[in-house]
Amino acid sequence: MKPRTALRHLRALAACSLAHVTARPADLMAQTPPPAAQRLPPAGLAIPQAARAELTAGAAELRTEIETLTQELTAAQNTATLALLPDVEIFHKAVDWALRYDEFFDQKHVAVARQALLTGRTRLRQLRTGQAPWLDATGLIVRGYRSSVDGSCQPYGLLIPPGTSRVRSNRLLVWLLGRGEKRTELAFIAEREGTPPQITPRDTIVLVPYGRFCNATKFAGETDVFESMAAVRTTYRVDADRITVAGFSMGGASTWHLAAHYAGLWCAASPGAGFAETAIYNQALAPGKPPRSASEQLLWHWYNATDYAGNFFNQPIIAYSGELDPQKQSADLMAAAMAREGLKLERLIGPKTAHKYHPETKKELTARLETLADRGRDVVPPEIRVSTYTLRYPGQSWARFEALEKHWQRADLVARRAGPETVVITTKNTTAVNISLAGIRTIKIDGQTISLPPTTTPGVSLHRANGPWQVGAPTTALRKRPGLSGPIDDAFTQSFLFVRPTGQPLNPALGAWTQSERAHATKMWRDIFRGDAPEKVDTAITAEDIRTKHLVLWGDPSSNRLLARIQAQLPLAWDARQLIFRGKTYDAAHHAPVLIYPNPLNPERYIVLNSGIDFRDEAYGTNSLQTPKLPDYTLVDLRVPANARWPGLIVDAGFFDEAWK
Repeated sequence: MKPRTALRHLRALAACSLAHVTARPADLMAQTPPPAAQRLPPAGLAIPQAARAELTAGAAELRTEIETLTQELTAAQNTATLALLPDVEIFHKAVDWALRYDEFFDQKHVAVARQALLTGRTRLRQLRTGQAPWLDATGLIVRGYRSSVDGSCQPYGLLIPPGTSRVRSNRLLVWLLGRGEKRTELAFIAEREGTPPQITPRDTIVLVPYGRFCNATKFAGETDVFESMAAVRTTYRVDADRITVAGFSMGGASTWHLAAHYAGLWCAASPGAGFAETAIYNQALAPGKPPRSASEQLLWHWYNATDYAGNFFNQPIIAYSGELDPQKQSADLMAAAMAREGLKLERLIGPKTAHKYHPETKKELTARLETLADRGRDVVPPEIRVSTYTLRYPGQSWARFEALEKHWQRADLVARRAGPETVVITTKNTTAVNISLAGIRTIKIDGQTISLPPTTTPGVSLHRANGPWQVGAPTTALRKRPGLSGPIDDAFTQSFLFVRPTGQPLNPALGAWTQSERAHATKMWRDIFRGDAPEKVDTAITAEDIRTKHLVLWGDPSSNRLLARIQAQLPLAWDARQLIFRGKTYDAAHHAPVLIYPNPLNPERYIVLNSGIDFRDEAYGTNSLQTPKLPDYTLVDLRVPANARWPGLIVDAGFFDEAWK
């Protein structure tokens, strides 16, 4: 992209730094559908009928054996062996989904599927006798875990170096993969059993997350990284001060994201190529491209690593780029963003190299990462600098945000130790912070001095409300906070449940629309995040569901009994004639709300109305468009059909304030 064009895009982004967005006429006109999207994964090859029959029978047999062993272990309360069943189930899923969705992309994968079923059967027989020899194996190993997000079984790959101990502490490298549109579970297993990761530091366990397929570690893909790390810790001791994150291409984009948003977690980070933001990489604001609403542009702040560049103050990072690689752009943009924060990006350039590692430069990079792992991370740095736009990413180390003045505007927190008992803090766009240090007696915050009483509890919370700072957490009962900040897509980073209506809708058009949207959301989840969206009917929801899950309510107060139960506690009134929301009245025969809000039955969890993950088919073509499209609430006119970018004609959209009003 030409520099002047990039500058225009950056200026356009800056012009969208709004605290509150309501759809304007220009936003409503921005709903031109893009070209038809491709299928992801693409359609596979036809395999011989005899092979299909053989694999189908083998998968069914393995499924029966898994269910039988599950029942036996459950009856015996053998939780330790039950926890290892995903190491078997992932091989069944790999074959079952390849058969079910026609996802064989190479005739050689028939043999891979046979081997997967054999491995699954072998591991199952070993578990039945109380053995799990793969836990002590070295080399390339594929394992699985059950995700808390949707209950699906997800794979991950390991490289266990010789001499690795399950007793001693081990270094860990999290290696993030490039884009692979055909990397189904079956293809992933073939890769991870046959090819080592591109970066393999000495004396280091290398974890290769599946990342829920092909999403650049966004949403459930991000959660997958941390769930697979937790799975590794169930078998091996991991040195928390010597965890490195690195990746190339899409994996480089993932590394930019995780390093910037979770700075301080890693002893080192190395993004190779990839992308670091949305607008310039995707030319999303270029002339001739479909217009982007103001709320969508604000939500680019969720994943733009450039917006979080100041977080690298304490985070060692080494960017790699091929000299001839167009994706060198990501490191160029990050270097400029870090320079604006007074920081310098360390870079290695592969001479005369396109989109790959230069062999000698890769050796140099590996040596640098090994040196940083030798040193380890600084667990309690003397100064912390945190920038964020959302409480999804509230802080690092011993300093974090607890409340913002306005979401999707930049918030800054700088905290430094000025002695063994004193901390000096400056803030921007925040109303509550937490400092988790022991022995602090004096805090100087934004020019105000606060003396703390002696306490044995490490750390202190501070808040302010239209006045000076004071000790204690915010007293507002309902507020945006870490883990409960919106927008709609935030619900799909943790455990969720689709709640299907059993009653009659207010009108047939509304019923047809909600049914279509639920089907679309279910397919999108399966396609992009490789899981079946968990679902129950409204009459089957339990107290445990309410306690532990974000509930996605499909339908309206007439058709969905759970929605009818809580409607009076939601910020809308809805009956057969009218829908009243934020002081406006809509014809209920032609309009529907799509929103996220704290669940009145459990304010620790969300309810979502009529939406799954809200990017649509255009996101199949590029990971950079797998970003939130809708804010906290949206009003949809059902008379305009849903299309590849939108659920219908959006007549109003915006964000709730920090008190969810």
